[in-house]
Amino acid sequence: MPQLRRTIQFVSWLGLLSLMALGASHLALTDIAHSESDVALEWEVLRISAVVIAVFVVSALVALRRANTLCD
Repeated sequence: MPQLRRTIQFVSWLGLLSLMALGASHLALTDIAHSESDVALEWEVLRISAVVIAVFVVSALVALRRANTLCD
């Protein structure tokens, strides 16, 4: 049970980090859409945000699976 609690806390922090990544992605895409001169940093923000969100989704699925096995 303590391992599940740690997993849930980890997923919760990743969820907050994912929300910040979504905000950063929005700002980066706005700059790209406005045809800024150098958008290399914006593309890097999008890459990092995608990794953070992907890790969050996988972690959430793992946490749900662990919780489901405890309920059975």
